[in-house]
Amino acid sequence: MICLVAFFSMSSEALHAPVLPFMVEPLNPSREALGLVLEMYTFSTVLFIIVVSFITNRVGRKNILAPCLLLNGVAGVACYFSTDMTTLLAFSFVQGIGIAGMLPIAMTMVGKLYTGLDRVNAMGTMSMITGIGAVSAPLIGGILASYAWNVPFLFYGLSIQLAIIVAFALPETNSHENRSKDKQSIIKALAEFRILNTIILSFSIFFLLYTMVIYVLFILKDNYGFTSIQAGLALGVEGIAMAGISSRARSFSARFGKRKLLMAGFGMTGLSLGGLIFASSLNQILALLLVFGAGFGMVQPQLNTLATQVAPPGMMGGIVSVFNIMKYAGQTAAPLLLAVVLFHSDIQIVFATSCKFAFVVAFSTYSSKDIYERLDG
Repeated sequence: MICLVAFFSMSSEALHAPVLPFMVEPLNPSREALGLVLEMYTFSTVLFIIVVSFITNRVGRKNILAPCLLLNGVAGVACYFSTDMTTLLAFSFVQGIGIAGMLPIAMTMVGKLYTGLDRVNAMGTMSMITGIGAVSAPLIGGILASYAWNVPFLFYGLSIQLAIIVAFALPETNSHENRSKDKQSIIKALAEFRILNTIILSFSIFFLLYTMVIYVLFILKDNYGFTSIQAGLALGVEGIAMAGISSRARSFSARFGKRKLLMAGFGMTGLSLGGLIFASSLNQILALLLVFGAGFGMVQPQLNTLATQVAPPGMMGGIVSVFNIMKYAGQTAAPLLLAVVLFHSDIQIVFATSCKFAFVVAFSTYSSKDIYERLDG
């Protein structure tokens, strides 16, 4: 059930991506307005994620998760009936409020239900499912959009059914006596280095992910004439590698430890981004996407586990919420900052910049040996 929650929370943007070109005719928006459809989810999610966390700590996780799923489903289906962009953006905003509570609560529940390597295994399974979602959601959206531009929104009706199952079958992991007992403020907790470091790593890996996702499309389109569907299938290679490696998170963590996996993961993302500078064939690009997905699959389950592991008693929900905010910050910062780099140079410099950043992060992880040894111990 928790994995399905994660799937729905991560699939919204990917599901809509193939639909965007088809919105032009029925809703007659500008090209700039089309981008707002995806940005509206991110904006409302970031805006409400801490608010939802605050309420969750006082009401209970399942008591908030089920309504969030219901809100996501109802608002998503309501988008199907939109007849203009204003209405669609309004429902998208409401849907983002539901998404704000889904992934943070799912991660926190895993952190409470499992410990040690079992927690790593559960986070790995959840990362595997989101990886599968990254591959399947664009295909689902594209297939449904072949009937009509708004049909993909009906997919969110499944979230309503999941809300009912969660309400009756999922255990509550935040007992009454533990609610509203935060020992310190989030700001004070973030001053602790291992918490701050985990938050920064969350930003970093999603900054690198969106460098790859956005700018590799330029190469595929300009050099090889890929259509949007072909580009989506090419990016699916990355998702397959991500899912495959994430599924082995427990065994990798037991054998190598978090620090080595994070070092290797960030190193592989840097290697793949740097390799794009010199790639001269489509097969080489696909191989580099495979390497990047494997690196991301090494990092994500370990970071998700760390976010629940480093949180002080009574503050897991708050720390996990900030952790997820930094994911969205990384997603937002990549196109904004690298657009400036691209404006003053070329796409090779964009990849070189992110490559250097990845290796700096990998080296900083290597320098934090004592922290990760204590956590693994």
